[in-house]
Parts: sequence; C-alpha cells; structure tokens
Amino acid sequence: MQPDQQIIPQQCPQRARGRGRIVTKAVDGRSRLDELFQEGCAKIRLPDTFSNEMEAILINSSGGLTGGDEIEWQAVAGEGTSLVVTTQACEKVYKAAAGTTTVTARVTAGPNAKLHWLPQETILFDRASLTRRLEADIDASAEFVAVEAVLLGRQAMGEAMEEGLFRDRWRIRHGGKLVHAEELRLDGKIAELTSAAPVLSGQVAFATLLYIGPLAEALLPKIQAVAGFSGGASEWQGKLVVRLSAPDGFTLRKMLFPIISLLRNGAPVPKVWNL
Repeated sequence: MQPDQQIIPQQCPQRARGRGRIVTKAVDGRSRLDELFQEGCAKIRLPDTFSNEMEAILINSSGGLTGGDEIEWQAVAGEGTSLVVTTQACEKVYKAAAGTTTVTARVTAGPNAKLHWLPQETILFDRASLTRRLEADIDASAEFVAVEAVLLGRQAMGEAMEEGLFRDRWRIRHGGKLVHAEELRLDGKIAELTSAAPVLSGQVAFATLLYIGPLAEALLPKIQAVAGFSGGASEWQGKLVVRLSAPDGFTLRKMLFPIISLLRNGAPVPKVWNL
C-alpha cells in the first residue's frame, strides 16, 4: 500500500429495528392503557373506540422489511379487558440481499380477558426471506382470536414470489398448557412448491385463523358454510382452526371479513381493514 493511500472501512447496510409493547388494565368497567412502549421503527397508535374494547394499531415506520430487519411486538390484555391488535397496512417483505427478516409477536390474555390478534396481510416479494413467530399465553377463562394471512406477491401488479424463504411458527398456550403448535416452511422455489396440490394448488393467498373460547363448537358450522370449498375448519376441546386459500388477495379478503366477524361474535373487522 502506498503511503498516501487510505483504507476505507466497509459499511454494513442499515437495518430496521423495532420493539413495541402495550398492556391494558380495567378501570371502571373500561379497557384502559396501562403500559405503552415503542422503540425504533415500531410505533403503536390507539384510536378512540367508544366502547369497552381498546384497539391498538401497529405501525412499521420503515415502510417495509428486508433481510436482517427485526421487529418484535408484545400485547397484554389485562384481567377483564378487551384488546384488539391490528396493523396500519399490509406488511411488505422485500427481496433480501442478505440475512432473514425476523418478526416476533408475543401476546398474553389475563383472566376473563379478550385478545384479538388481527394484523393485515403480509406480502412476500420475490426472493424475500422471512421468519415469523407467534407466541400466546392465554388464561383458561380468556378468549383469543388470531389471524395471519400471506400473499405470495401482488398479482394485481403482475408480481409473484418465485423463490425465497417463509417460516412461520405458532405456539399457543391455554391455561398453561400447549394447545396449538405448528411449523410452516416454504423454502427455495416457492412458486413450484406451492403449485403442488398437497400444498396450495397454485393459490397465492392463504390464511390461518384460530379461536379459543366458549363459542368454538357453536361457530364451527357457520364458518364451514362461509369457507365453502375454499377452506376448511375443525374444532376440538374449545379450539377452532380455520385454513383458507384463494387465487388473489382480494378474494381472500372477501372470505376473511365474514369469518373474522363470526369469530368476534358479530363485531366487524377493525376500520383500518376496510377496502
């Protein structure tokens, strides 16, 4: 190296980091804010609901996620409260030049609480890499509703997820016992893999919904009627699981709206979901 030469340090790409936490408490029969924490790109907004229910809107201010980004959400519905958690928009996961996007959600529902985890769809772009986790600890007397929907590209924009990685891990405990555990891994040639009949038969939009509560058995026939041939539902021991698939995101939403409303005992989806 010549004396006048300088060593320019290699710069690492900037990564999005975010953590958000919300806790509710009961005050005079209403669900009120007990704790709110937000850091980095994770933001939480609390619109007025004019009811006992509290709604939290999760926002990723980075505008999307890519390889190496990390975001973590925590939501706790305190005893006797009702908390609905949703997102401002669909979460977009873009092509990963290196590393994997990590999204973790840890939710808790206390005694006689209601916790509805209702994020909007996650959109995976070609060569995206995402590892997602949902961990829930639900009291034996609490009610829990969860939905996670995925779009493999945006069909209306002529986009498709040809290759990439998507891993989804659920661990749900009810009354201290593990009642639901699942692992999904789509890796490599995604379009080729999902074209197989045992996987998605070429569908590019799919969702899993979970209900734990006293109405599980009564809701089963109503949800089966709505899902029709585009999905399936099963119920046992107070747990109801629904699987849906569709050729595009719009069709999937048309199925999600009435099913989510049924799981919420007639309450509509959060307003930010409106088309």
